[in-house]
Amino acid sequence: MIWHLIAAVFAGLAAAGIGLILRNLSGKRLPKWIVPVCGGLGMLGYQVQVEYSWFDHKQAQLPETATVISTESSTAVWRPWTFAIPMITKFSMVDSENIRITEQNDTRLAEFILYQFERHHTDILITQPYLLNCESRELVPLDKDSRDPILEEIRTLRETSPLLNNVCA
Repeated sequence: MIWHLIAAVFAGLAAAGIGLILRNLSGKRLPKWIVPVCGGLGMLGYQVQVEYSWFDHKQAQLPETATVISTESSTAVWRPWTFAIPMITKFSMVDSENIRITEQNDTRLAEFILYQFERHHTDILITQPYLLNCESRELVPLDKDSRDPILEEIRTLRETSPLLNNVCA
């Protein structure tokens, strides 16, 4: 977090320097306010670049066996450019090395952990173990400690669900 602040300050200083050079090259015909405006635009540009590259950066850090299941984009009033191009702030993934497939009563069951990454001032990682019945498409969250099914939260996945296709493939 502190490194992003330092980088934003240096991006602002560099852009302000460009504004100063442009002002001097124009024989001081450009107004004085061009220097702080360039500095502010440099800092804003850096922040926008960091926010939009977050998903690609996180995806590059994942192991080869990881598959992104879903992404969520969001908009914000204080980031008006996100209304034109929403940015990804959350994604879910499954690591195929950690999927355990078993057979019970001629039914394929897959036990896996779903990882959910969220972008905030510090990144948040939420892990939740699940049990998936590959034939009936029923997904049941498991208690993190005891691994007992939480039957109140059972749900049925669509046939076209990326989670079903990746886990039961």
